Amino acid sequence: MSERLYPAAASAPLREETGWSPGLRTHQSAAARVPAINPSPASRSRNEAFAENAAAAKVGLNQKRAYVRLLFVTDLLVVTIAVLIGHLARFQGGPTGTDVPYLVVGIGLAAVWMAYLYGSRCYDERFLGYGPDEYRKVVGACLKLAGSIAIVAYLAEVEVSRGFLAITFIIGASMLPVTRYIARRGLHRSRAHGKGWTRRVLVVGDASHVIELAHQLRRDGYAGYQVVGACIPEALIAPVAQHLDGVPVVGSFRNILESAEAISADTVAVTGSGELTARRLRRLGWQMEGTGIDLVLAPTLTDVAGPRIHTRPLAGLSLIHVESPEFRGARKALKGFVDRTFAGIALLFVSPLFTLIAIAVALDSRGPVFFRQTRVGLGGREFDVLKFRSMVVDADAMLGNLAEYNESDGLMFKMRRDPRITRVGAFLRKWSLDELPQLVNVFKGDMSLVGPRPPLPTEVAWYDQDVARRLLVKPGMTGLWQVSGRSDLAWEDGIRLDLYYVENWSLATDVTILWKTVGAVIHRRGAY
Repeated sequence: MSERLYPAAASAPLREETGWSPGLRTHQSAAARVPAINPSPASRSRNEAFAENAAAAKVGLNQKRAYVRLLFVTDLLVVTIAVLIGHLARFQGGPTGTDVPYLVVGIGLAAVWMAYLYGSRCYDERFLGYGPDEYRKVVGACLKLAGSIAIVAYLAEVEVSRGFLAITFIIGASMLPVTRYIARRGLHRSRAHGKGWTRRVLVVGDASHVIELAHQLRRDGYAGYQVVGACIPEALIAPVAQHLDGVPVVGSFRNILESAEAISADTVAVTGSGELTARRLRRLGWQMEGTGIDLVLAPTLTDVAGPRIHTRPLAGLSLIHVESPEFRGARKALKGFVDRTFAGIALLFVSPLFTLIAIAVALDSRGPVFFRQTRVGLGGREFDVLKFRSMVVDADAMLGNLAEYNESDGLMFKMRRDPRITRVGAFLRKWSLDELPQLVNVFKGDMSLVGPRPPLPTEVAWYDQDVARRLLVKPGMTGLWQVSGRSDLAWEDGIRLDLYYVENWSLATDVTILWKTVGAVIHRRGAY
């Protein structure tokens, strides 16, 4: 779409320029401004565009309501099961031995539990489908309810079995986040196929910032933000159809709200622009009151994890404080201790598997069982990484003849059907078993369980100042690059993920990546 399809949005002045008062609403819908008498071809195109956007918005609204209903029914089922199991586990299906009506208590507990979930905004669309806030609110509601019941039972001297309540809350608080996670995974799969509920976003800002934000939202499409239009400065508006990297330009800064309504957007995302002053943004927020459209401010600072960002109000301003990355200290020492301890224990358990793989490699082709290669680690220090040999002995000598078949767009060599890989090697690579000897590197302290991919010295020689930040932490056996596609990733995306981890690592993130690595290995994504 463009201004040719949305002339009302393109021509409507900013309300503050027409004497509009923040306390008075004089809004008229965009659809009402479309001529209805003797429509020309252009107006018919406008009507079709409005109808298409309205239909898409209605479908999205129905999908959102269906997803919220699914969560509510699932939560109710989990709460009911938790109450039943709590009762059976405590009383084994026999008499309770008290006068407490546990049927009434169970029904009341389930009803109050659901009320706590609703009151804690566990069904608020702004927290659903992405990020940790949904899980925090669910667990927080369970803990608040448990604390409230404990206090009320103590003060009122109600003789409800503590064992019944304890078992019920443990099961409920444990299972609710699990079912939420399963529902979220289903939503992400639906979004990947273009069928799941998404938010319709109008991006407002300078052309370069609009393109950058649109690219980031598309890259993480599972988050559910679909860019359906853009508003750019008035000086950049042209009389012909305009698109910014596939995003239709539907208006200027003079008619942001009208443009959002014209394309049935439910979210306005404001990114960088010198023309969007604080006064203008404040008035835009006033205009959007009661419209049901959310206003989102997207800072130009990207790839910074939430725990490093803190908003601090000061003199009427909301200052965003960004903490520096942590490369030393107690948490870093704890990470090293956990790495070495886990690697030592894992080596003991997988030693029989090591023996079997070593025999298979030795029988399959001539050459050593282990492959040693120089890689660059923390602070640029070189070390020998260990792997089970998966290629023929003279693989490096054959590389020059295969250069033209390189499928990587960066400094690495990648080839899906590499003729240098042995039969056993293909099996080991498919299941990532060739990397198990790197547990020795982790135990020695050269590597970490989770971290950036260990680069070759030839790669590091081409690093610029930004990419060289990968060397601020130890390389890892797994990382964001592995759980996000491994060899299927573009070079630029792999570097971006590594740098994101360097800047935002945490022990909780490591646990999450290790968990996702299991799924990546089982599904063999990008393993070749």
